[in-house]
Amino acid sequence: MAVTEPAPAAPPAAYEGILRRQSMRESAARTYARSLPIVPVRARGLTIEGADGRRYLDCLSGAGTLALGHNHPVVLEAIKKVLDSGAPLHVLDLATPVKDAFTTELFATLPREFADNARIQFCGPAGTDAVEAAFKLVRAATGRSGLLAFTGAYHGMTSGALAASGGAEDVRVTRLPFPQDYRCPFGIGGDRGAQISARWTESVLDDPKSGTPAPAGMIIEPVQGEGGVNPAPDGWMRRMREITASRSIPLIADEVQTGVGRTGAFWAVEHSGVVPDVMVLSKAIGGSLPLAVIVYRSELDTWQPGAHAGTFRGNQLAMAAGTATLAHVRENGLAERAGILGARMLASLRALTADHPCIGDVRGRGLMIGVELVDPESPPVGGGNEAPPDPVLAVAVQQECLRRGLIVELGGRHSTVVRLLPPLTLTDEQATAVVDRLADALAAAERSPHRRTATGSIR
Repeated sequence: MAVTEPAPAAPPAAYEGILRRQSMRESAARTYARSLPIVPVRARGLTIEGADGRRYLDCLSGAGTLALGHNHPVVLEAIKKVLDSGAPLHVLDLATPVKDAFTTELFATLPREFADNARIQFCGPAGTDAVEAAFKLVRAATGRSGLLAFTGAYHGMTSGALAASGGAEDVRVTRLPFPQDYRCPFGIGGDRGAQISARWTESVLDDPKSGTPAPAGMIIEPVQGEGGVNPAPDGWMRRMREITASRSIPLIADEVQTGVGRTGAFWAVEHSGVVPDVMVLSKAIGGSLPLAVIVYRSELDTWQPGAHAGTFRGNQLAMAAGTATLAHVRENGLAERAGILGARMLASLRALTADHPCIGDVRGRGLMIGVELVDPESPPVGGGNEAPPDPVLAVAVQQECLRRGLIVELGGRHSTVVRLLPPLTLTDEQATAVVDRLADALAAAERSPHRRTATGSIR
C-alpha cells in the first residue's frame, strides 16, 4: 500500500460538527452518510483519510465508479491538461477534440462486432438518465412501449429506471425471474434453474394469454449489483440473446456498474460472448467524474433531433478523465488482473464459511464480490434449504468493518449482502488486508451479546 503522510486530524468538535450539520441540513433521502459517518479530507488509491486522522480502505469505490481508485495520477494529469489548455468546460453536445478522443478510446474497448456498427448518445451525467435514454431509443425504434426486466434488478432512481428495477411498486414492466444458485426462484439453481428461467421467458413472450404484448426491449445486468451480486449464467445470457433476437426485441445490457474491467473482462457481456443491441454505460467511464452514455446498433438510430437532450452532456473534464482511465485499464491488463485477484479473494472468503455458519453464500465475478449473511439457527425460508437472511448481523458487520478501517456497502433483497467493490489497482497485500479485516469484523459481530436475529430474538 502506498505510503502517504497522514491527513491533519481536525479537532473532534470540528468534524463532529460537520456531521451534525449534515444531518440537520441534508435530505432524509441521504444514504451512505447514515452508515458511514466519516468526513473524508484526502484520498489516494484504495485509501481514504478522514478528518479524524483515521485511514480507511475503501471497498465501496464510489459504488464502482473509481476503477483506478481515488486520485490516480493518470486521471489527475488528464484533468490538469484540459484545465491548463484553456479548452471550454461546457459545450452542450458540440464536437470537441476531448470528446473525439473519448469516443475513439471507448469504441476501441467495445466488442469489435458491436463497435463497428454503433452510434453513441451522450446523456445527462448519471447512469439512470442513460437507462431512460435506452428505453426511449428502443421504444422509438420498435414502435412498442412495453419492457422486459428481471427480479432483483436495479437500473437507477428516475421513474422509468425505477419501474424496471426490483423494488418497483407501480409495475408497468413485465418482470421475469433472474436465475440464481442461492435462493433460486425455482428452488433448483444451477443449469437447470437457468433453463427453467429461459423457458419461462419464452412462454411469457409466446403465450397470447400471458398478458404481455410484444415488448420494445429487454434490459439485463450481466451481474446484478444492488440486487445482491448475482452473476448471470453465461449460457442463460446467450439464451436471452437468442430469444430476443428471434423475436426482434432489442437487448439492453446495463453495464453501469459492471463495465471497465470490474468483472474480469472489459465489459461483462464478453464473458458470455453476447453482443447486445444497446449498452448503458456510466460510473467508471468518467474516470471518477459524472458521465453517462448509451452505445447502440446504428439501425436503432431512428429518433428525432432533441429526442433525448440535457444541458450537461458535454462534461469535458469527465471525458478526459474517462479517456485516461479506459486507456490505462486496457493497456495495463487490469480487467484480467481483476479476474485473477477476484478469484483469489472469493476463495479466501469461501474458506471462512467453515468457521462462520452465518455466511450463507459467497459469490461474484472479478472484483465485484458479495458475502450473504444469514441466521443459521433459524429454520429455512421460502421452501428451500437456505437459512433466512440476517439484516441485523449485516449492519453489525458493516459497522465492525468501519471500526477496523474498512468501508463496505450492503446490498441484496434484505440488505444482507456485504459488497466489495475495490479499485482494479488493488494489490495482493491490500486484498489480503481487506479479507482479514472483514473476517475480523465478522467474528466481532458474531460475538456481540446484543445482536438480535432477523426474527427479533436475542441470541
